[in-house]
This record gives sequence, C-alpha cells and structure tokens, in this order.
Amino acid sequence: MDIILKNRKFMEKGFNITGLCHPSKHYMADVSQKMSLVCAMIEKGNYFIINRPRQYGKTTTLYTLADTLRKTGDYIVLNTSFEGIGDAIFNDEAVFASGFIRILAKYSSAYFPEMEDWLRQTAPTITSLEELEPVLTSFVSKTDKKVVLMIDEVDKSSNNQLFVSFLAMLRNKYLEQDTFKTFHSIVLAGVHDVKNLKLKLRTDTEQKYNSPWNIATDFKVDMNFYPNEIKPMLDEYVRDKGVNMNTQAIAERIFYYTSGYPFLVSKLCKMLDEDFNKHDEWNAEDIDFAVKQLVKESNTNFDSLVKNLENNRELYDMVYTVAVENDFLPFNVHNPLTSLGVLYGIFTTNNNSERIVIHNRIYHEVIVNYMSDVVRNNQLSRRNDLVGAGYKNDSTLNMESVLLGFQTFMKKEYNRKDRDFLEKNGRLVFLAFLKPIINGSGYDFKEPQISEERRLDLVITYLKEKYIAELKVWRGEKAHEKGLAQLSEYLDVQNLKEGYLLIFDHSEIKKWHSEWIKINDKKVFAVWV
Repeated sequence: MDIILKNRKFMEKGFNITGLCHPSKHYMADVSQKMSLVCAMIEKGNYFIINRPRQYGKTTTLYTLADTLRKTGDYIVLNTSFEGIGDAIFNDEAVFASGFIRILAKYSSAYFPEMEDWLRQTAPTITSLEELEPVLTSFVSKTDKKVVLMIDEVDKSSNNQLFVSFLAMLRNKYLEQDTFKTFHSIVLAGVHDVKNLKLKLRTDTEQKYNSPWNIATDFKVDMNFYPNEIKPMLDEYVRDKGVNMNTQAIAERIFYYTSGYPFLVSKLCKMLDEDFNKHDEWNAEDIDFAVKQLVKESNTNFDSLVKNLENNRELYDMVYTVAVENDFLPFNVHNPLTSLGVLYGIFTTNNNSERIVIHNRIYHEVIVNYMSDVVRNNQLSRRNDLVGAGYKNDSTLNMESVLLGFQTFMKKEYNRKDRDFLEKNGRLVFLAFLKPIINGSGYDFKEPQISEERRLDLVITYLKEKYIAELKVWRGEKAHEKGLAQLSEYLDVQNLKEGYLLIFDHSEIKKWHSEWIKINDKKVFAVWV
C-alpha cells in the first residue's frame, strides 16, 4: 500500500519549469486563444518562425500545436527537432542530408510505418541537399492530408553555410506547392530569428535557392501569459489540492512581477507549491515572499541573463542606462542592440511612451542586483567603511543614519580619483552600501518610475518594518517639488507617514545638505550627495 501511495504522489500534477509541459502531468496556463491564432496561420499555409528567448514555451507551443492539428484529422504533423543531434552533422552536406532523412523516419513512424523503413534504407545513399529534395517530394506525396513540418531548435547551427542552404531548400519546396505536392506549412522555432541572419550563399546556388526567408510570415502571437490565462491554471490547482486562494488576485500579482514570462510564472507557482509547501492558502504576501527568494537564487535562466550581459559590453551599457539610470531610450527594433535585448528577453516596450523598458520586475531586480555587486566587487571591496555602527537595532533600521552614513562616505571619496565613477554609478554605489547593512534581515526591491526625474524607488523591508527610499538625480527646484508630491502619493499607497529621498547632485559645488521636509501629512528625510 505504501508503494501505491508513493506512486500516486509521484504522479500528481505539478508546475514545470524545464523542457516540455504536458497537460496530463503539469499545471498549464490556458493558451487556447493563442493556439487558435497559430492554427489559423497553419490553415493559411504560412511558413513562419517562432523566435523567443530561452524557457519561453517554444517547445511546448509546438507540441500543443501539433497535438491540436492532429486531432482535427486533416493534418500529418512532423514535429521534429535539431536538439541533441550534434554540431558535426552541420559540417558535412552528405551527413546532414542523410541525417535529416533519419529524423523524418523517426517522426513519421506513426503515420507511415512502411515509409519509415524506406527512409531508413534510403538515408545512407543520399549525399547532398539536391538529392534530399526529391526524397521529400516522394515522402509528402504518400498522403492526401496536409503535411506540416515543424523543426525546433532550428538555429542550433545558424551560422553555418550548410544550414542556410538547407533553409533555402525548404523555401524552394514550399514554393512548389502550386505545382507539386509539398509541405502545406513549415514552422521553425528557435531563439534567433533566422530571417535576420546574413546570407552567404555560394555563387552556384544563388539562383536556385535565393533568400530562404523572404516568404516567411511574421509571427506576432504574444506568448506572454496574462492574468486571464494564468487564472485557469490556478483554478485547476485549487480543485486538485484544496488550497484557499483568490485565483484572480494571485494571477494578477504573479503577472505584476513577471509580465507573463512563462518560466517566471511557473517558477513562482512551483516555489510556493514545492519549496514552501503552501498547501493551505496562497495570498499576495506569499507571492511577494517567493519573489524575494527567487531573485536571490542562481538558476539557468538568470545565469543566461547575466552571461548575455557579460559577453556584450555595449548591451550591458544599454541595459544599465535603462535599468539603473531609468533614461528614456526610444524603442526601435531596427537598432541592433535593442533587437538583441528583445532576443534575450531583457527588453520590451512601454506601449504608452514607446520607450525601452526591462521586460519584467524580476529581471529588473536581478539585473540591478548583479550590477551593484559588480560595483561592490570591483570598486568597493577594499573599503571597510561601507558598513558602520548605528544603522540598525534588533527590530528597526535607522534609515536617517543610513543616508547620512552614505553621505559621509561619498563626501570622503568624492575628492579622490573616483569622482567620475561615483557620479556615473551613484545609485549602484548606494545599493552596494545598503546591501551588507540589511543582509540576512532585510530586502530591497527596486521599482523604476517613469517621470521627468527618472527616479528609482526602493521598497526596503527590515524584519517586519517597511521603508520607502527614492533615488533621483537633481534636476532643479521645480522637478524636486514635483518629485516630493509623487513620493507623498506613493507613501499613501504604502500606508506610511515617513519616506526617504537620496538626491544625486552633479553640480560643481555640492551642498552636502540634509533636511526633514513636510509634505501634507507626510515627512520626508532628504539627503544631497
């Protein structure tokens, strides 16, 4: 009986963050409307490319799409993948051509068992893409149904001439559909958009293959999960587990932090279900706590995010401008750096202002934390006066002392050779200054604000207390008054009477000033550095 119970427990549904999601095994967002849009593209016979960042649900989308199409009875879907086949296959045309036939044999076995044997016997005799083409024609002509070819991880060797020639051959097959029986639709999926690859075709193949993507239809289906798509997943979880939850409110809170990035949505749910064992009730505070823990951890998604910044200094600087300085940069997808940021899932656009913004609040938090650690490790590691006495006691954080301590630190360092560094990286220097003070007992969440002052709000929790600190650059008295009014409104939202303002003044003659300012029924302690 114990073994049966253990097996039943093992078979329970869960939230998945790795690989393919399957509705019989995993709680999944309701993407039926998205699938209807994609199926409509297939029905039209489109050739398109699903390019999205890692862990964005591309493989699951292909699986769900293939399953939906098969159930209609009108399609034969070859849902193939270049994953795990090895780079060597792309280095030799004969190896690739015969290898692709073996891939077709593997994925066609459910439809054409007799064709599978023929393909496997034919594979060793094929030595070129030119010989591969009639094999594909013969294969597709064996059925009256519409044949859809899907290839996942299609950009695995996208910088390879052979790969480009293969895509051109697929294009050639696709264009034959009015003359010969060929693929009804072709769907490619990968991180990179192969339409943007520079074509380097040999002279003798240019006329035959031409550009492999000038027939591709733009894929505009939004793959982010929205609250109305997250809620059904939570509803099913509630029915299975009996958890008390306002699923609409929780879905909206999850979206608030993730902006619907599929990996992050499932990750937060998985943490509450498995890591924190929240099997009685989920509330907004639970989501907040999960986010606090998530941004501290190392995982493949965050590691990839950081790696992409470390490997491209220009992208790093652009992300710094957006995430830390909160500068207005217009969203122009034709800008290679902007396009790269979108490709990696870092950038999106604010539809109201058409400016570049960080895709979601969790990424923003991870990025700013990472950059502040870079500043601390590279520039401040030998400075022992970053942490001083009197900043905290057993239950509270003395934010007034923290800001004055930071002012003293900046004043001490300002006349040294680091002046330019301190002015450029002031916000990150403060975060590096704050981190060891609250480490272990506190947490700070960065909330970028779109305003003339380009400010960065910090919601700091220390034990059970909350503190609101706003970081901004001095831009004159008028902007200052407006900023104080905005801070007062924000304190109202947070149900607090006191707030803190750190002003980076880049004037030649600094005031090094501090004062308490009364705004309506609120008090704000302001410090100029």
